[in-house]
Amino acid sequence: MSLEVYHTLHKTPVKGGFLYTKAGARGTQEPAYELLAGHLEPHGQTALDLNPGIGLVAHALRRQELTVQAIETSRASLRCLEASFGASVRVTRGLPWETEPHSADLVALVLPANRGTRYVELSLLGAARALRTGGRLWIAGSKDKGFEHYFKLAQEWLGYGVLVRREGAFRLAVLEKEKPAPDLPPVWQSFEWQFSGKTWHFYYLPGVFSGGHIDPGSAMLLRELPHDLGHVLDIGGGYGALSRPLVDRAQSLTLLEDDWASVLCAQRNLGEQATVLHSDVDSALTPGQTFATIVSNPPFHVGGLVVLETAAAFIEAAYARLERGGKFYLVANRFLPYEPLLEARFATVRTVAVNSHKVLMAHKLG
Repeated sequence: MSLEVYHTLHKTPVKGGFLYTKAGARGTQEPAYELLAGHLEPHGQTALDLNPGIGLVAHALRRQELTVQAIETSRASLRCLEASFGASVRVTRGLPWETEPHSADLVALVLPANRGTRYVELSLLGAARALRTGGRLWIAGSKDKGFEHYFKLAQEWLGYGVLVRREGAFRLAVLEKEKPAPDLPPVWQSFEWQFSGKTWHFYYLPGVFSGGHIDPGSAMLLRELPHDLGHVLDIGGGYGALSRPLVDRAQSLTLLEDDWASVLCAQRNLGEQATVLHSDVDSALTPGQTFATIVSNPPFHVGGLVVLETAAAFIEAAYARLERGGKFYLVANRFLPYEPLLEARFATVRTVAVNSHKVLMAHKLG
């Protein structure tokens, strides 16, 4: 997939109109979104969508003539939301627990179970805090990914709730806020990691990739990198696990990340030692901006689905953003077929190391 194709927005027909979609954005042909959008009922005047993806649920709320706010973390999804709704929906970059208390009559939430229990619980808490007394929370998710647990927790925090619909493994429920929501607990956590004779301290938020530990693939890649790296770009850099140990080995560091929670972590972990950008692959870079070394531990999931198109876009971006003679280092699970994608672009591709993961190096000669 070329970068131009990856970044292109496409109109997708939905009931009562259309939405923009793109590669890398959540909420396309996902049953939980379709279930929630198809069956929720209006209540009050103001609604909040806490996990909107491309906006299928927000669109349904807007069609019911509610005033809608959508809070999203993904830059790819934000691009779709902004294009689809313009000023008709208040699209906000933020975290689902950073809601304004008592601001909504209705909250809709597709449970983000792929991001871990703590992230879902904080999302539910954000929903409970945002609702006015008598407001309603609609939730959708899979029984195979903890729906019953989250439904019971929502009942504990809100009050009365009822299961509205079952479709295969997916469930839809609605609850009414009958009591004050609990206070928001501390959300930041930290851990230490020893590497290259130093102890590195990392802060992280719930839901970020490999929060609380260094991913084995990232650790493996760090051990294989040369010492002098020049100007470095970290594509999909998460909370800074790759970039921070490279500070002393790089002439400059730029980190790109799609997930807003991870961006906040990387900004805290790297401070002024790197430029951290909220970016859909390379969309936040200036035209023609290039680097001597590019590193990446690409994601291969969008939501809970295995999708390689984002990783393929990382490879295309690496080729486009490398200076002549530059090198791209990529680490991946051994089963992922990245070699043909690299060989289609780069003159030289070789396997640097293989263990639990594989480290690949691609050299841009021309």
